[in-house]
Amino acid sequence: MKNWKVKNLALFNIFKSFSQKEIEQNQKTVDKILALDEEMQKLTDEQLQHKTIEFKERLANGETLDDLLVEAFAVVREASYRVLGIKHYPVQLLGGIVLHNGQIAEMKTGEGKTLVATLPSYLNALSGKGVHVVTVNDYLAKRDQEWMGKVHTWLGLSVGCIIYGLTNSERRENYNADITYGTNNQFGFDYLRDNMVIYKEDMVQRGLNYAIVDEVDSILIDEARTPLIISGQGDESTDTYQKANEFIQTLEGRILDPNEDADIDPFDREFKVEDVDFLVDEKRKSSNLTEKGTKKAEEFFGIENLSDTENLELSHYINNALKANTTMTRDIDYVVNHGEVEIVDEFTGRIMQGRRFSDGLHQAIEAKEGVEVKAESKTLATITFQNYFRMYAKLSGMTGTAKTEEDEFDEIYKLDVVEIPTNRPVQRIDDNDHVYINERGKFNAIINEINEVHATGQPILVGTISIEASERLSAALKQAGISHTVLNAKNHEREAEIVAQAGRLGAVTIATNMAGRGTDITLGGNVDFMAKQKLRREGTSEELIEEVDSFSATDNQEIIDIRKKFRHYKDQFRPAIKEEEAKVIAAGGLYIIGSERHESRRIDNQLRGRSGRQGDPGKSRFFISLEDDLIRLNGGEAVAKFVQKADFDENEPIVSRMVTRSIEKAQTRVEANNFATRKRVLQYDDVMNKQRTIIYNERREVLMGQDMKETIIDMIKQVIKDAVYTFTNPEVKPENWEMTALLNYLNGLGVPVTQLHFENINSYTQDDLIEYVTGATLAKYEDKEASFGPDNMREVERVILLRVIDQKWMDHIDAMDQMRKEIGVRAMGQEDPVRAYTNEGFDMYEEMTRAILEDTVRYMMNVEIRQNIQRKQVLIPEDASHEDVTGPSTDEEDYEGLNRAERRRMDREAKKSTVKK
Repeated sequence: MKNWKVKNLALFNIFKSFSQKEIEQNQKTVDKILALDEEMQKLTDEQLQHKTIEFKERLANGETLDDLLVEAFAVVREASYRVLGIKHYPVQLLGGIVLHNGQIAEMKTGEGKTLVATLPSYLNALSGKGVHVVTVNDYLAKRDQEWMGKVHTWLGLSVGCIIYGLTNSERRENYNADITYGTNNQFGFDYLRDNMVIYKEDMVQRGLNYAIVDEVDSILIDEARTPLIISGQGDESTDTYQKANEFIQTLEGRILDPNEDADIDPFDREFKVEDVDFLVDEKRKSSNLTEKGTKKAEEFFGIENLSDTENLELSHYINNALKANTTMTRDIDYVVNHGEVEIVDEFTGRIMQGRRFSDGLHQAIEAKEGVEVKAESKTLATITFQNYFRMYAKLSGMTGTAKTEEDEFDEIYKLDVVEIPTNRPVQRIDDNDHVYINERGKFNAIINEINEVHATGQPILVGTISIEASERLSAALKQAGISHTVLNAKNHEREAEIVAQAGRLGAVTIATNMAGRGTDITLGGNVDFMAKQKLRREGTSEELIEEVDSFSATDNQEIIDIRKKFRHYKDQFRPAIKEEEAKVIAAGGLYIIGSERHESRRIDNQLRGRSGRQGDPGKSRFFISLEDDLIRLNGGEAVAKFVQKADFDENEPIVSRMVTRSIEKAQTRVEANNFATRKRVLQYDDVMNKQRTIIYNERREVLMGQDMKETIIDMIKQVIKDAVYTFTNPEVKPENWEMTALLNYLNGLGVPVTQLHFENINSYTQDDLIEYVTGATLAKYEDKEASFGPDNMREVERVILLRVIDQKWMDHIDAMDQMRKEIGVRAMGQEDPVRAYTNEGFDMYEEMTRAILEDTVRYMMNVEIRQNIQRKQVLIPEDASHEDVTGPSTDEEDYEGLNRAERRRMDREAKKSTVKK
């Protein structure tokens, strides 16, 4: 009997989940941290703060971060209590250990992930190599720096924050802090910009040591479909965008049924005989002209054949105009604010500041909306989030929803997901979905549900997936006389205020996915917000109000007074909020209503997770219609047939296991497709990443001031060797070699050789020729060095190398980008596009490296110093947010030195032609 128990216990251990095993293993460490609590409490502030110095000394003497973990976490826990008045729960200590181990901690909403990050960020910052805490937006980055940064500052570490609008010197200062908060976009763009500067002093980032990614699924999964791009000005905008848009307005089309011709490739559909001018495939978000539409295009633009190569550009304009008018919807895909088309993030519902659709689509939408059409852009630097974050020596992350994507985290990032238990049991009730036959029935049911629940005083948060849906729901509630607040990308500046008050008694809040992350919804209201509101009503300036959250010491009496008044108001409001919280709890807590399912189950779970934090009661329910896009486009034929045959009252929910399974399958299918898309983006960028790594490393050697003389000499030897091998052939007689062509080529490079040197050509071998030309070239190179002086010569070499590498690399990136956009058609010829991109990309890279060698030698042979040597950027970066923009080159030979008037003229021209997007 005893042996049976032992065997079954072993069997039980075998079938424990990975998370359970990790939690059990780490629990021993948690117990050790908790055991130090009493000892830490006895330390004075000075003694506790001195621990940071002690830990750094111990690291210098050979101990590791793992050796310090227990004590360091105990120090942060006690410091947090003294500074913020909150002490880490045991489960938060578990989360901190998981993050330090380079894993993903899945922690439910309201479990205090922000506080958890203080533990590993402090410990890893002790190494002096820097820690990046990555958040999804500037607001959260600034909030966390000011809030959690107080703990680090109190313990003697420096804290920085990287947000939009900082100068280079401010960025450098913040990156040099021990712990730096910022967004994924800012960190990624600074990496790209650092590899475009021409002086090492202009770089802002230091090494990528350790990153803690908050909302890791949003950043490393959702946003990974879109690479970071720094763009420069391309061709000037033309009126063809408007003409193409006018043409599209004359057409008639139809929307394909999602199950129509499911076995036919979408590229082949346009060849079917159609009575309409174009077909729209909602599922793939694409549209194509039919044969009838193509003939109309040829008539409208006065051309014979739209498919001719000379009409490819026009075809591109037409296709973009068609897509802008048929698949891109205002207040869903984008909004128009102050005459600007701004992209709406499909995952968060937020405006993506500074970001533009690529490849002319943005301009097509501008033409559609009748706003100014800006110039197109040219890709100058790009990287995916996958490849950027994989450069960190250690990477970790935290979120409330990661388990559904754990395979992707493992495959792409080699990150394990560990589920952290909640501090208190979750009491939220997640009701089954209510499914309706059509959208009208669902909409009526939501309004009725809000009406009934609102009468009880229970606060309600209604989640929508678009601005359009939120505004439609808002209009219906106004008609019903229900007071409510709307949070979407059009009023995002009130986000913190709206979310903070969404848990008040009787509150009704309608929100897009913006409410899914970031700020906790506190039942009964937020005491900080209410105190600040009272200060505002009294006329206190926003600058002073910002100071109430600052931990910085001050002798400014006005700031001291306002902080004192803020604390007083908080004490005043606290009893009333506690009383209201009790009423909200009695009413059932926060009620989450989902107005439709999202493509990703994670985002549904995030919405649900706004309710039921820290053991609070709560409830959630999704209302779904069989006309919702997710089901309509991905539900399959079974649902379509069910809808046709069913005889349901539109106001009665459907009870069907088949429908429920179809909804789950639709989400799973879309998630799989999205993963495939992200994987394909990464496969393309992996090709570029190998090339980018080589170029950036070589460029950085130049930038860091290394002596490049041997590199230049090697380049000279290689270029001459390649030239001789190109124009001569050992298998034919020397008198038949292409000597004239060789001489012309060498003279074009500035190599000092003439026909006279080869009068006895029959006596030469290839090696003799290479040796002679190389000797003559290196002699000229040494003469230049003697003329310029060694120091000037070294700087000339660096100027030329930077100039040539940047120009050729940026041209190469743009060419690769264009090839990637066009290479998809290879799939029609049964050729793998990624393989074709890899092979052709390698050939293009080889051509680029040869061009770099050749141009460097040409410039070195012809360079003359007229003035002080100055480096000039090939393209000048402008401030921008997501998709960055730079201006065009000034002059091909400005490294030779320009007089002051010429430089001023070129600077003016550069400013004129730089477009900020």
